[in-house]
Amino acid sequence: MKSTRAFLGPAVVLVISMVTGGWFLQRGVAQDQNVYLQVRLLQEVVDRISDLYVDPVDEAELYDSAIDGIIRELGDPNTAFLDSSAYENLRIRTEGEYGGVGLEIVPRGEWITVVGPLPGTPGARAGIRAGDQIAEVEGRSARGWSSNRMVDALRGQPGTSVAVKIRRPGVQQLVPFSLTRAIIQVRSVPFVTMVSPGIGYVPLQMVSESSEEEVRKAVASLEDEGLRGLILDLRRNPGGLLDEGVELADLFLERGQSIVETRGRAAGQSESFAATGSELLPGLPLVVLVDERSASASEIIAGALQDHDRALVVGVPSFGKGSVQSLYRLSGGNVLRLTTARWYTPSGRSIQKAFEEQATHGEDAVLTLDGGWLERSDTAGLPTFSTDSGRRVYGGGGITPDLLVLPDTLLDAEEAAVLRLFQAAGSLWTALFNHSVSYLQDHPGLREDFQLTSSEMEAFFMRFPEYGVDAAPEVIRSAERFLRYHLEREIALQKWGDEGEFRQKLPNDLQIDRAIELLNGAQTREALFRVAGIELGGGTSEREQGDDPGVVVGLDAQVAAPSGDGGARPE
Repeated sequence: MKSTRAFLGPAVVLVISMVTGGWFLQRGVAQDQNVYLQVRLLQEVVDRISDLYVDPVDEAELYDSAIDGIIRELGDPNTAFLDSSAYENLRIRTEGEYGGVGLEIVPRGEWITVVGPLPGTPGARAGIRAGDQIAEVEGRSARGWSSNRMVDALRGQPGTSVAVKIRRPGVQQLVPFSLTRAIIQVRSVPFVTMVSPGIGYVPLQMVSESSEEEVRKAVASLEDEGLRGLILDLRRNPGGLLDEGVELADLFLERGQSIVETRGRAAGQSESFAATGSELLPGLPLVVLVDERSASASEIIAGALQDHDRALVVGVPSFGKGSVQSLYRLSGGNVLRLTTARWYTPSGRSIQKAFEEQATHGEDAVLTLDGGWLERSDTAGLPTFSTDSGRRVYGGGGITPDLLVLPDTLLDAEEAAVLRLFQAAGSLWTALFNHSVSYLQDHPGLREDFQLTSSEMEAFFMRFPEYGVDAAPEVIRSAERFLRYHLEREIALQKWGDEGEFRQKLPNDLQIDRAIELLNGAQTREALFRVAGIELGGGTSEREQGDDPGVVVGLDAQVAAPSGDGGARPE
């Protein structure tokens, strides 16, 4: 592989924006593309501002602003300048491995709070648990620390130690811990399970260097239990490494079948990838789930399996990131993440959405039970392509599912009430987390099939003032279904981890429910498509015969995790 990694004062501000924007380009044309003169001009402007501006100006900040302006001029949110800390976080997401103590943390008020220790890590072995607040690190008070600062303090070389003191609910004194850092591996597949007799479920949360091996092992374990149909869940998967996305698609395709093609301007950026191994589950009915947060490498997987009619894609249209980023090391430990190519599915389609459609939702969007948004749209105007069997698929709008299945949505009155609660910023999510920890302390023998009673929900509502949630009784009543769902989900997560949370949410997961129904009615790949109303060999489903496929989901990055602050950070 290549040495770069493919991933998927007002007056001062005015001068810098002029230097790095359209003026800079115009001067380049007028001066016969003299790049050396342009560089000298930039240096002269920075020098004059640094030396002569009426107020003191940090010269380094001027250069940072110039770099930001150059990148901003591209209009590409996927191209970015990464300092060493940001690059380390990206490396962890893609390589899935780092040196630390294995705690998932979030800011909660003045303190960084532990969401939960990762199983088998130093934090878990030491006895740190959900709800613990990190009060001190190496003798320094951690009051008011950001997540980034805490992450930097807890990460380090494996074998080294870090001393922390914990504020624990119900314990008056700070609890000291000495944690020895170790290699922490962030798993792409947090668990694997059977959701119905013979129907296996594999959630792929990200695409990292270990993903192919994890999925292979997960499928093998399901085969030992009599696997006859598989659900590969790519929902909320933001993608990752191009190479690993190719290897994951390779697991389910015949040798020689195309997977993806990249097309770039520079030498070495245009390349075709095809399956090289033996198909893992020949002919086994396969459903792939996607949603508005499925992006990048996860879309490569879904697009390849859809174009070859290997899997039935179910859910709502994906995010629509059809570009490739390469990482270039710069001086000072910094890195440039630069878009160097676009990628195309085997049928030749680009699934790239317009940037402004990726991260916003319109006025007609509706709120879902899990806190995301659904936006109404259609495929009118999108370019059409054909799968191996001649089925119609679409480009330019993410991966459009073969079968559109919407998640559970809120009624108008429920949505209005939940949006009122969202005005409390992170207080609502803090309340859900804190109350789940308190509830588990009072119910140590809780069973997995638990349901909160009306009196238990009322007790939660009575503590809203204590948790800092200001809401009128009528707002709380209208939002009760949403609050019950998330409180039960949070309790299950803290008690049994990712699989426990999944089991708790399963009765409300309409997309998985539909996937199970389809797989239970099909013994072969062809039968799976027929059950869904799609005939392979050129036939079209009832949905494809019309112009409007239904509801299209737009990404709301602020609701990507129900923590209200962008999600927990692994340290």
